Amino acid sequence: MPPVGATRRETRRHDEMNSLTRTLLFIGGTACVALGVLGMFLPLLPTTPFLLLAAVCYARSSRRFYRWLVTNRWCGHYIRNYRDGRGISRRHKVLSILLLWLTIGSTGLFVLSSFPVRLVLLCIALAVTIHIWRIPVFGTRSPAHDAGPTHLSTGGLTGVESDSPHQ
Repeated sequence: MPPVGATRRETRRHDEMNSLTRTLLFIGGTACVALGVLGMFLPLLPTTPFLLLAAVCYARSSRRFYRWLVTNRWCGHYIRNYRDGRGISRRHKVLSILLLWLTIGSTGLFVLSSFPVRLVLLCIALAVTIHIWRIPVFGTRSPAHDAGPTHLSTGGLTGVESDSPHQ
């Protein structure tokens, strides 16, 4: 919204700036979706942070693409589960940790010959394992926690409402 008392020229410049900002946010959101999808297949590239960033970018630039992302059968559950504070399923947690150690272990054993690089990979795998281990598992929350807020917003800046049925 242009400032109160703005001239036509200032209003047009403000609208052009908003259009440029929306376009850049849309491009950034699309790039984050691409990186998030790659992260589904590459263990060291995170999926959820990129998809969350894409959701924020789309929420500020394109309501249509935000809804598509949140309801998408391949990506939407990452965002909805994080937004609603639910975490991940036990199966996804176990598979993520297993795949992480299989890929990093095989890379360390068969691809790398440098001990310092192997040590760095080991530290990364350990840190990611701890992070994944600390993510809540569906259905393990206490009733007191469930009585609290039912979703995490995108910072309160987007104005996009949650699709959660608990609101």
